[in-house]
Amino acid sequence: MQELPFTGERFTPECVREIWYEHVHRYALARHLAAGKRVLDVACGEGYGSAMLAPVAKSVLGVDLSGEAIRHARARYGLLPNLSFDEADATRAQFAGAPFDMVVSFETLEHVEAQDELVGGLAAALEPGGFALLSSPDKAEYSDATGHRNEFHVRELYRDELLALLGRHFRVVRLYGQRLMFHSAIWAIEGGRGGTLNQTLHADGRCEADALPRPMYYLAACAQNERDLPALPGLALFADAGESVYAHYHHEIRKNMQAGTLLAEREQALLAAQASLAEAERRLRDLESRHAAAPARRRFWPFGRN
Repeated sequence: MQELPFTGERFTPECVREIWYEHVHRYALARHLAAGKRVLDVACGEGYGSAMLAPVAKSVLGVDLSGEAIRHARARYGLLPNLSFDEADATRAQFAGAPFDMVVSFETLEHVEAQDELVGGLAAALEPGGFALLSSPDKAEYSDATGHRNEFHVRELYRDELLALLGRHFRVVRLYGQRLMFHSAIWAIEGGRGGTLNQTLHADGRCEADALPRPMYYLAACAQNERDLPALPGLALFADAGESVYAHYHHEIRKNMQAGTLLAEREQALLAAQASLAEAERRLRDLESRHAAAPARRRFWPFGRN
């Protein structure tokens, strides 16, 4: 079927590389927690995330403000029997009394002004014992540190602002960080797994252990009681079997190498052409010099001059 056009406002699964990793990883982690649960996916966009959750969840309802996105989601993912989609404004929707064990809403808060209304509605949608999983960019890293401005963001939040917002509606909030990083992974193939070790090598030669950078995004697990928080791992890694980022990297390297070879060949051809031109100019100067140095020919006049 036809893809939903990518405008920059919402992610579509046809996006590639970094943005794909960021968005899909959140739903992959949520899928790990959604088994047998009744799930509400708020601001579901074109529906790819709801469709990721549906195979393991008891039921999934995806809602979005965009009628176009909801129509697309129904057409693309509507064959899944436990998945449905509704058009709704999450800042005004009344979810109270709805039977949801788990609510997810990724990269939604920064797109709305009525953030308290949104979070309050999500909290009200949960049955006792339920939990919410939300994400939002850290303004300090996403915008301030980079100078980047996302035209679709209405109000980005700093860490303390995010905690204050969520704390007004949930008694317990636990933050996790998310950021794309380049790592080499070493893991136990046999025997116990042990703990985790993260090392960062600095330009001055220091090898710092257990030093992670500041998060680009925050993922917040929220509930009304500590016991209701989901059991998230201390570190969650995500990859795609096709290693798409590596594939793109190697593709670009090959292109650059081919371009470099072609450039070198053209530089050689240019040097050869310049050498030929210089030789032609030298020969022309020699001819002009010999012509100027030769004695003038005597002119004979058959009848003399008058």
